[in-house]
Amino acid sequence: MENKSLWLGRSRGPVRLAMIGFTGLALLMFAVLVLLKLFTADAIGMHEMIRPAGRPMVTVMLLLIAGSILFTSLYLSDTKGDIESEPDGIFDILSLVTSRMAMIMIALTVLVMFYEVVSRYTFSRPTLWANELSLWIASFVFLFAGQYAMQQRSHIRIYVLYDLMPRWMQKSADVLSLLLLVTFTFSLVWGGYSDAVTRMLRMETFGTAWDPPIPGILKPSILFIIVLVTVQAVSNLIADWNKAPEAHSDAPDETEIENLRRTLEN
Repeated sequence: MENKSLWLGRSRGPVRLAMIGFTGLALLMFAVLVLLKLFTADAIGMHEMIRPAGRPMVTVMLLLIAGSILFTSLYLSDTKGDIESEPDGIFDILSLVTSRMAMIMIALTVLVMFYEVVSRYTFSRPTLWANELSLWIASFVFLFAGQYAMQQRSHIRIYVLYDLMPRWMQKSADVLSLLLLVTFTFSLVWGGYSDAVTRMLRMETFGTAWDPPIPGILKPSILFIIVLVTVQAVSNLIADWNKAPEAHSDAPDETEIENLRRTLEN
């Protein structure tokens, strides 16, 4: 990753301090909850973590986790990978922030599954929540990945035909693709809005032992993020309209190969 600031500028330092602060406090609160679970009868476990009503410690813990993920994503989005394209506008920055959230969520999913494997096969105490929490997190990884892929122009495009077109025809194809995406998004929101609001207002749960509100949160999130993907597509079209045509090939990216080689050598 490059060290220069992409968009935070002078705010990079305060964001870094906020990231460290929220993460440190979240870890401290986690240690407190572990001690309470070991030495008190009124322990707070994963069952209570999705039911914060009347439990101030759960509310504080959830806020600390949210703050930690948010500020870490903001800080990481201020740098660019070697193979990433330069952000161009507020929507590109938003997509970079959510992409960093997806990166963090992948790490969280690995930790959850690692905990489940150790608990199940070492201590013979499988959890009621690990599988559902992994599904919950993975669903947002999938949604944010689509937004990031759109921002990076890495979605599916048949370049063997696209590169043969003159520039005016490429622009026409881009406009047609955007119109199809806008039509799909409008149809999805039109057909799913009422159901999404109903599920969200009653915070519909999963119907299992842990019973997380996955449908109540995920259904409206799908509509919201697909709108963000479409807005990103509009932003891409505007940003790319006057750019010169690019040539694409199947040749491997030399920068990525060199990065992989350095990683393996270390």
